[in-house]
Amino acid sequence: MKAALLATARRPTVLTRAGLADFVELTKPRIAVMALLTVAVGYLLAAAPAVNPAYLIHTLIGTALVAGGASAFNQLMERHSDAQMRRTANRPLPSGRLQPEEAFAFAASMSIVGIAYLAMTLPHAGAAIVAALTLVSYVGIYTPLKQVTPLNTLVGAVPGALPPVIGWCAAGGSVDAGAISLFLIVFLWQLPHFLAIAWIYRADYAAGGHRMLALGDVRGRRTARAMLLTCLALIPASVAPYLAGLTGPVFAVGSLILGIWFLSAAMSFARRRGDRQARVVLRASLLYLPGVLALLVVDGVLPRFFG
Repeated sequence: MKAALLATARRPTVLTRAGLADFVELTKPRIAVMALLTVAVGYLLAAAPAVNPAYLIHTLIGTALVAGGASAFNQLMERHSDAQMRRTANRPLPSGRLQPEEAFAFAASMSIVGIAYLAMTLPHAGAAIVAALTLVSYVGIYTPLKQVTPLNTLVGAVPGALPPVIGWCAAGGSVDAGAISLFLIVFLWQLPHFLAIAWIYRADYAAGGHRMLALGDVRGRRTARAMLLTCLALIPASVAPYLAGLTGPVFAVGSLILGIWFLSAAMSFARRRGDRQARVVLRASLLYLPGVLALLVVDGVLPRFFG
């Protein structure tokens, strides 16, 4: 495997459609899209009804660049462990389709341009500062910790929860109760989401040398307990935007229902602790966050325009 990596690292990249697709894959576009949704909601909640479409677009473009750069740095740093994992072995770097030097140049360019873009196109520096903090904490702290401690999931949830704060600050809002309430929801949501992924792919993570809670947790008791605790904490956190005055009671009731439903998925895993039940938690997480974001728009943003 090591010899194959060294041999393919010398191959020049041809910028065909397939070559461009490899650079796009470095940005982890599906994760970026979810992050950008939280950015947009954060901006709208802070700005409405005085929404500036140009500022919103600038915020999304700049954040997309920084998020793409961070993901590319992540794949660059993890290329050797990715080569040992079935689900990641065909990524552009471990497969040899891209060279490390190319990935570094791409990641650095995306990151620098993204932060500079936010600083130059928005009237407030807050968004650029939070985006830089997100990049540094994701690349410089979370990524190395994945090989060191199972607490990496907890640490990684911090940069993962900062995108809505970027949107909030782009609208001129300071980091107040409103921003913190959005941060808490996304922070807590990530924990059962990634715990489920780590359980499903625990053999892969073990092969790659990642220190995840699921490793060594043969019966799944620790993973189940962590899922239950974080889903429980998410229920009161989900009404925080209502308590902060960002939404009405429709959001409070709807987010509580979604939170209880998410908790029920975690409870199903706690009862049986199998891959099938972990996938139930994963699917619930993928529906929970878009549902909460939709409720924030419907009961937090739209009434300011039509109320």
